[in-house]
Amino acid sequence: MPRILLVEDSTSTRQFVRVALESATLAGGGEIEVVEAASGFDALRLLPRGAYDLVISDVNVPDINGLELLRFVRGSERHRKTPLLLMSTQASPRDRQRGLELGADEYLAKPFSEDELRSSVNRLLMAHMAPLG
Repeated sequence: MPRILLVEDSTSTRQFVRVALESATLAGGGEIEVVEAASGFDALRLLPRGAYDLVISDVNVPDINGLELLRFVRGSERHRKTPLLLMSTQASPRDRQRGLELGADEYLAKPFSEDELRSSVNRLLMAHMAPLG
């Protein structure tokens, strides 16, 4: 079962992402576990507690923003190879390029559809887990 750490301060966006991912099916069956963090600080508390197959983070979260969290993940021996998807309303080519240069695997502009989210997550999990249906 893939474990995804979702870092997002908006309750409605967290719920949207959770429902979109938990209602998806994995090839060969199976479920997805979504662990939620409402801030970058919460994410830093959760990361040492287990392995994650993917981290999805908003760029603009309280305490420690998504770019700072990305730097931490890429600098961590345990998590550096964990795929990371940044999402943000800051969707200019410059913002996207900055996120990717800092080590994000994908950058998803808000607002996005369930299909766009699932497609991005599927690409990132392909190397580690069965793809989403």
